[in-house]
Amino acid sequence: MKTQELRELLADPAQAGAYFVDAADTEALAEAGAFLEFAVARIDLDGCGDKRELLRRMAAALNFPDWFGHNWDALADSLEDLSWLPAGGYLLLLERAQDWQAQAGEDAAVLLDILNEASAQWAEARKPFWALFPLPSERLDAMG
Repeated sequence: MKTQELRELLADPAQAGAYFVDAADTEALAEAGAFLEFAVARIDLDGCGDKRELLRRMAAALNFPDWFGHNWDALADSLEDLSWLPAGGYLLLLERAQDWQAQAGEDAAVLLDILNEASAQWAEARKPFWALFPLPSERLDAMG
């Protein structure tokens, strides 16, 4: 995808949500998000063993306040707030997530639901919220 097309896509809150994308596009996505003055959070899930570690990594990457409760409800509340991280939009890049996703089972489905709900909430405020999972192209092809 060309740079301008990528920027236009990311700028559209109606298109935003949680998606699996080609890992080859990760840098272009991060650059487009930065150009749009989004808060870009790169969350490395390599070696992430469980829900507790996932929540810790997300909280660190998004500078969650000390009151963050480290559970699914607190994650949903925090992602729908982000008042401590003002930006024109939000781009979460959950990188190297394939091993976590493969072993996470129901937790992976819950996370996707929370991310999509946050995106829908932000879309109502006309602000894009993207949660992208860059995967190796062969893994992405196998999913489709």
